[in-house]
Amino acid sequence: MTNKTADDALTSDQLRDLVISTLEDLKAIDIQQINVAGQNPLTDLFVIASGNSSRHVKSMAEKLVINAKAVGCQPLGIEGAREAEWVLVDLNDVIVHLMLPQSRAFYNLEKLWEASSQQRSSAGRSA
Repeated sequence: MTNKTADDALTSDQLRDLVISTLEDLKAIDIQQINVAGQNPLTDLFVIASGNSSRHVKSMAEKLVINAKAVGCQPLGIEGAREAEWVLVDLNDVIVHLMLPQSRAFYNLEKLWEASSQQRSSAGRSA
């Protein structure tokens, strides 16, 4: 086994592509990407997807972690895997939210970040 160097690390785009292809392979529902670069100090991209059961959500998170580790990307954290209604996988440049449809509808992250982005852009114009 060879050690990864900084030069071997995945780019943000490569990591995003790995996440999307893994979720597509596992039949994730309604995969969305939200660019939060410059809006969020923790990451550049959110990927949000739904699963049809808590077992499906949990298995997507587990496979995503396995695939990320296989290419040398150690997840910074995994939250919510026990209940698997909403599992967050932090891959640094990409944070993945895997949710049951009812949790996704309730929290509506897509609308939250869209509204937040619009507020910032209108505040910038009025300044």
